[in-house]
Amino acid sequence: MSEPETAEDLRDEALGALRRLVADETATFHDGQFEAIQALVQRRARALVVQRTGWGKSAVYFVATLLLRGRGAGPTILVSPLLALMRDQVAAAERAGVRAASINSANPLEWTDILASLGNDEIDVLLVSPERLNNPRFRDEQLPALMARIGLLVVDEAHCISDWGHDFRPDYRRLRDLIAGMPPGVPVLATTATANERVVHDVEEQLGTGGDGVVTIRGPLARDSLRLGVLRLPDAATRLAWLLSHIGDLPGSGIIYALTVSAAEDTARLLRDAGHEVRAYTGQTDPAEREESERLLKENRVKALVATSALGMGFDKPDLAFVLHLGAPSSPVAYYQQVGRAGRATARADVLLLPGPEDEAIWQYFATSSMPEQAKATAVLDELDHEGGALSTVALEARVDIRRSRLELLLKVLDVDGAVERVQGGWRSTGVPWAYDAERYSRIAAARRHEQDAMLEYERTSGCRMEFLQRALDDPAAAPCGRCDTCTSAWYPTGIEEATAVAADAALNRVGVLIEPRAQWPSGMPRLGLELRGNIPPGERLEPGRALARLTDLGWGGPLRELFAPGSPDAEISSAMAAACVRVLADWGWDTRPAAVVSMPSRSHPRLVGSLARTISELGRLPLLGTLELTGKGPGGSGGNSAYRLAGVAESFAVGPELASSLSDLRAAPVLLVDDLVDSRWTLTVAGRLLRRAGAGAVLPFVLAARA
Repeated sequence: MSEPETAEDLRDEALGALRRLVADETATFHDGQFEAIQALVQRRARALVVQRTGWGKSAVYFVATLLLRGRGAGPTILVSPLLALMRDQVAAAERAGVRAASINSANPLEWTDILASLGNDEIDVLLVSPERLNNPRFRDEQLPALMARIGLLVVDEAHCISDWGHDFRPDYRRLRDLIAGMPPGVPVLATTATANERVVHDVEEQLGTGGDGVVTIRGPLARDSLRLGVLRLPDAATRLAWLLSHIGDLPGSGIIYALTVSAAEDTARLLRDAGHEVRAYTGQTDPAEREESERLLKENRVKALVATSALGMGFDKPDLAFVLHLGAPSSPVAYYQQVGRAGRATARADVLLLPGPEDEAIWQYFATSSMPEQAKATAVLDELDHEGGALSTVALEARVDIRRSRLELLLKVLDVDGAVERVQGGWRSTGVPWAYDAERYSRIAAARRHEQDAMLEYERTSGCRMEFLQRALDDPAAAPCGRCDTCTSAWYPTGIEEATAVAADAALNRVGVLIEPRAQWPSGMPRLGLELRGNIPPGERLEPGRALARLTDLGWGGPLRELFAPGSPDAEISSAMAAACVRVLADWGWDTRPAAVVSMPSRSHPRLVGSLARTISELGRLPLLGTLELTGKGPGGSGGNSAYRLAGVAESFAVGPELASSLSDLRAAPVLLVDDLVDSRWTLTVAGRLLRRAGAGAVLPFVLAARA
């Protein structure tokens, strides 16, 4: 009978694996690394590791995998939230001699080969997204066999499990059930760099499902290399001018974070126009382009990626030299997570926050968009109960007045609550009673408001900024850093070059946003009483249109947000805004100049739309033919999903006799259709169809603002 393995023997074996992993024969364990490996390999425990970015959490699960596999265990399943993170983890595993593969939305053609390799025990680590765990085919056909032979379950970025985590994701919540159903004696590792005590306790409770205790290994979160600072500037133009003045002074390459897609794209364009090598990186960026941008940043072939939070968890560039924020994230914990990308393997990295007055409005929008509404949830459940079988998301969207993105999020919440389940063909009711947990959502909303207040306090604090972030994460080792702008003095320049101020003003004064025409009616319109299906005939479509700007734009977005803010009075268009609209029209480049102007009958801004149409008519020397009529039919609302939005306006307008006569006189010449605000584009689409049917030629829509 062999002697029991000692801790010293295990440490020697683990150290050898670590040195192969990092290709360094002198490498040693950081505090807590071996203890985590020992808990997983020797005790087959459930462990939570809360350590700063760069501490080496991936080394723990790769070394543990190698040791467990050497003892006859099955493969590791690593639940990972982002494709960028998966790519880095697969590459790191290969360097360590760990055979790793991922199943994700970007590589469906490889799934069959990967699953065959798994069946042949040729893969050590399988990386999957939390969403993949609920894919019906994977969940029902592959997952049971995997769970029967799993050697280790790893939940990366585990703060996503918790309602209180800064990046909570509904799909992560089903991991609790997965853990509860695992075979006895299979170790579980959860890792994160951003968890306060509330999140830690929540994750511990979910890891401990089944009665097993949890080993929590927590280290200090301060990063000695980070030099933090906050620079308050009065407006977006000044912030961009500062960036143009000083991006060349920043060390190495880094990340510039923005709060919205349009802000990231506008900033990247401004910097490129000034000769800087930068790229935009957002959730709307093509996946192949995102992967290329990550590679260029890692190779220091671009100065920066101008990114939204889409570039966040897990992006691995040890020598990232700076992180700038144009606008603040909504909590100190989220901010720490993003700035933690910098300075992992450098003596110094610069971290600067340039907050904006619009930050709080953006926080509020994202905070409310993630909360389920009781009436909407009830409507979804009623439709699924009535159907009896499965409904696809598209079919369900035609039955409930909820936008696609919010419907998908709501279905995930109902799924993890057990009220619905995803099956082949869509979603179906489980029949399990569901009750809206108002108290829980109220507590979450209150916690979010507290986090926002804390972020504002971080911006204003006269104490150490790193210590402030550590305390926000309940780090017992919180202490003054001696490097930030409050521990010392402002280490960043504050001056702005005159030429960059002019360039920033010009960039923010840029006008003109393309409005793509709708080409197809939404699915399910006959169910809503409208015989609209398939493609919109080319002879009834709009032409591509223009908006002055988006509401989220850095430049004209601000004045437009004020114009359309709730409670703002209806007034005639200002001379400055009218002049900007004229510039959009002058730069349009249409094939045939419009012969006349038609305006929409605005319920909320009739003076604004009327004055805009008159101004264009007078300055462009185009006849103003009049306004479409309101029929009084349809609710005319602006909320809900695409099908319901169309239903709300499909019969709301008419071409009156006088306008019809004027259109007939034009003999199919193009007309300019003027409105105040475009969102779903269905109001313009319906109006354009009416005008085309009444004899207008091409219909070119022009609006002041686009929502996104």
